[in-house]
Amino acid sequence: MSRVGQMAIAVPSGVEVTIEGEAIRIKGKRGEMETKFSTDVLVEVDDSKIKLAPRDSSKRCREMWGLWRANIQNMVNGVTDGFTRRLEIQGVGYRAAVQGKTLKLDLGFSHQVLFPIPAGIDISCEKPTLISVSGSDKQQVGQVAAEIRAYRKPEPYKGKGIRYEGEYVRRKEGKKK
Repeated sequence: MSRVGQMAIAVPSGVEVTIEGEAIRIKGKRGEMETKFSTDVLVEVDDSKIKLAPRDSSKRCREMWGLWRANIQNMVNGVTDGFTRRLEIQGVGYRAAVQGKTLKLDLGFSHQVLFPIPAGIDISCEKPTLISVSGSDKQQVGQVAAEIRAYRKPEPYKGKGIRYEGEYVRRKEGKKK
């Protein structure tokens, strides 16, 4: 039995939840999100709680029960508070700047890397070496942060590159004479 799926999702004040068939729409102060959930799960809304239950006792229904409970919880958190991933840039001459709807990255290549900022995502650079990716969709925020990091992953010898804030990079010793 799913321990995650059993818990009801608390709906904060100011958040509106509507269910139409197999689609759920959640509207809050940071926007609106809509998705179609699995037919293996029954979703019902009480006054300020969302409850999920498996349609039957098959393995797939029990798996989808916990998955969709977590997905709907992320949607509720996204429209109320939003999600943020922070990236650090380390390396001499490595920097980032936002120009309009484009993130400009100087990462030691012979050219600048221009990353178009997708709709629904806010990117800001408080310092030239600190990038903040935020939005209401947890999956999209993580995907954009991973795409930015992929331009120059942290290397193990000098530690140069783009890393998540607080990420540990295992350093190697290098050559010996």
